[in-house]
Amino acid sequence: MRSFFLKYYPIILAFLSFLYSVSLWFTGNKLEGIFVGIWVPSILALSIAIRQRSNK
Repeated sequence: MRSFFLKYYPIILAFLSFLYSVSLWFTGNKLEGIFVGIWVPSILALSIAIRQRSNK
């Protein structure tokens, strides 16, 4: 179970960030929702970069 979280934690974090962004958007905080929505590709890109560096 622990290896599952170590492997997929960036995807889980990105999904939670997406849900938070959507909830902000629909509660009327549109600018905050857009800002948090930018976190999703940033989290995924950072996790790819870290994973590539650790595989070398």
